[in-house]
Amino acid sequence: MYRPDPIDEAYIFTNGLILSSTDLKGIITYANRKFCTIAGYDKSELIGKNHNIIRHPDMPKAAFKEVWDSIQAGKDWSGLVKNLRKDGRYYWVYSHISPIYNDGELTGYSAARRPATDNEVSEILPVYADLLEKESN
Repeated sequence: MYRPDPIDEAYIFTNGLILSSTDLKGIITYANRKFCTIAGYDKSELIGKNHNIIRHPDMPKAAFKEVWDSIQAGKDWSGLVKNLRKDGRYYWVYSHISPIYNDGELTGYSAARRPATDNEVSEILPVYADLLEKESN
């Protein structure tokens, strides 16, 4: 079970775009410099790891089921995600994930993420809290 660190607090970034790509199983194949900086990892610590290395335990499982159901069906997905930095702090992003096709074959996924606005986070918090409560029952 997740135990918050004393430094479990928001990490705020206000500009830039986090980019990453994964294979079909969610293994990171590309991470841009902004991703490394915001997540607090060296590139070598991200490449070859499952993207859930940055999954925050506050994120409902149902949210990620929706993501995977969409992208595995070849559809784009967009929404808010709370991620966990290496140092225990968290950051919110608005994420857009798209399937990657090579010669008509689905080969992976690409994600572009920007900082989430305060309003976006305020709107999604009760939704995620409700999902988490349903998961615990």
